[in-house]
Amino acid sequence: MPPKGSKKTNDLIHKIALTMIPGAGDVRIRRLVSYLGSIENLYQSRSDTLEKIPGVGEVLSRQIYHGLRNKEILKRAEQEIVFVEKYKLNVHFFLDDSYPYRLQQCEDAPLLFFSLGDTPLNKPKMIAIVGTRAPTNQGRNFTRKLVEELAQAEKDTTIVSGLAYGIDIAAHRAALDAGLDTIAVLAHGMDTLYPSSHKSTAHEIVRNGCLITEFLSGQGPEKPNFVKRNRIVAGLCDAVIVVEAGLRSGALITADIANSYNREVFAIPGRISDPKSAGPNFLIKSNRAALAESAADVLRFMNWSQEKAKKSLQTQLFDAFTEDEKKVYNVLLTQGDCPVDIISRSTGFAPGKLSTILLNLEFQGSIECLPGKIYKLTR
Repeated sequence: MPPKGSKKTNDLIHKIALTMIPGAGDVRIRRLVSYLGSIENLYQSRSDTLEKIPGVGEVLSRQIYHGLRNKEILKRAEQEIVFVEKYKLNVHFFLDDSYPYRLQQCEDAPLLFFSLGDTPLNKPKMIAIVGTRAPTNQGRNFTRKLVEELAQAEKDTTIVSGLAYGIDIAAHRAALDAGLDTIAVLAHGMDTLYPSSHKSTAHEIVRNGCLITEFLSGQGPEKPNFVKRNRIVAGLCDAVIVVEAGLRSGALITADIANSYNREVFAIPGRISDPKSAGPNFLIKSNRAALAESAADVLRFMNWSQEKAKKSLQTQLFDAFTEDEKKVYNVLLTQGDCPVDIISRSTGFAPGKLSTILLNLEFQGSIECLPGKIYKLTR
C-alpha cells in the first residue's frame, strides 16, 4: 500500500468515500464521473456546477458537495484502507482495468467492491447457481450433478453464488470438489462471515476462487444487503440457473435482475405440487427462464457446446490475421462478448485505430457488432 498522502492512496480514499455519500447512490455517482470526466474533476466541482448537471438539482448537489468534503466520511475511508492493507484485499473501482467487464455493463453495478482471492473475474464462462436455503435432497443432488456435468464439458467454467444455506453452498461445494473456480458474493463486510458455519468453505474458496463484497468492514448481513448482493451475482455471469425456489425466494429476485441485464436465465422444473418448484415453474411458465434438465441443455442454449468444434477453424483464421487483428481476436476469444471500450483498454489501441481493425475483422466475417457497440466472435 503506498504511503499515506501519496496520490495513489488519496485516490483510493476518494473512491471509497464516494460510496458513502448520503443520497447519492451508485448510478448517480457513475453518471457524475462520466459527465465531469474524472473523479478529480468531481471533487473539485462547486455545488452550483453540480446543480446544473441533468438529474442532480439543488438539494442533491449540496448533499454531494458537502459529502465529498465530509471529514468523517474521509476518515472512515482511511480506516477502510488500513483494513484492506491488513487483509490484503483487492479493490475494484468501476473505472479500473480490474473491474469485471460483464459487471461494467450493468447501470446499477457497485461503484467499488473488494475481493479476497486471485481468480480472474473475466473468465470466459461464468454461471450463477441459486435457489432456496432449504432445498430437498433431490435439489442438492441435482446441483452437484449439474456442476459435475459442467466441469466435464467445460473446465474453464466459474460457478458464482452467494454462500448462503441450501443451493448456494451446494453449488460452491460441488465446484470445489469438481476442480472449478467458484466466486462467493457476500452481503456484508469482509470482517465477518455469514453464515459462520460456512467459514471452512469460504477459506477453500479464497484458495480456489474468491470472495467478493461491496460492503465496508463493520457492515453486517442486514436484510437489504442481500438484494444488493443479488445484482452482483447476476451481473458477473453469462447465465443464472435457478434450481429450487419458492415464489417469494431471493433467487427469483436474482433471476429478474439477470433478465434486466440481458443475461440468460434457466430454471429446473419440478412437480407442480412442490412449493420449492413453484419459483422455477413460474419462471418457465412466464417465459422468464428457459427450461433446463441438465448441463447439456445449458451448454446447447449458450452455444458453448459448439465452441470446441470451432477451435480448429479459429486456429486457421488466426494464422491469416495481422498482429493487431490477433490482439483484438484474442480479447474476444478469452473474455467473450465485449464492449468497444473494454477491447480498447485490453489492447491499448486508440479508438481510431481500433475502429479500423474491428471493421476489417467484420468484413472478414470473423466478428459481429451487436447493439451497444458490443462485439462477438462469429467463428
